[in-house]
Amino acid sequence: MPNHAADHVILSGCSGGGKSTLLLELARRGFATVPEPGRRIVAEERRGDGKALPWVDMEAFARRALALAAQDRAMVAGHTGWVFFDRGLIDAAVALHHAAGVPPAETLADTPRFHREVFLTPPWPEIYHADAERQHDISEAEAEHQRLLTAYEALGYETVILPKTGVQARAGFLLSRLG
Repeated sequence: MPNHAADHVILSGCSGGGKSTLLLELARRGFATVPEPGRRIVAEERRGDGKALPWVDMEAFARRALALAAQDRAMVAGHTGWVFFDRGLIDAAVALHHAAGVPPAETLADTPRFHREVFLTPPWPEIYHADAERQHDISEAEAEHQRLLTAYEALGYETVILPKTGVQARAGFLLSRLG
């Protein structure tokens, strides 16, 4: 039986670096995509009591992101071909580590691995902007990017920094890396 989890590709990196825009381009090109859990949680929390907003309770937010990301992955488990995730399980595990000290390797112990290459958006101040779902500034986004880069490498993934180019060129770069 083929290992479909190896076809699960993570887009991670700096907040505001263009991950969601790249995900939309990949979907436009016909690939299966999974949106970022964090933005969905923030939108839901803003409609509710707001107790799991990342700027209110980062640990609660990270635990919700882990649960949602696990559901997302289960929903695409049988899909054949590339599936692109805007953040997901590993990013949520890194957030939990940052908030509560739980090591990502412990959180992810029973999780099938993703594709060996993880594509990270670098800090890109020229396009960064805060919004209702992203309330931190660029320096916090840069610190998050460094935590993610360190964690992915510690977990044995090959990190590929995406170029600061237009979305079509970025998608072309990523797809050429995947073959």
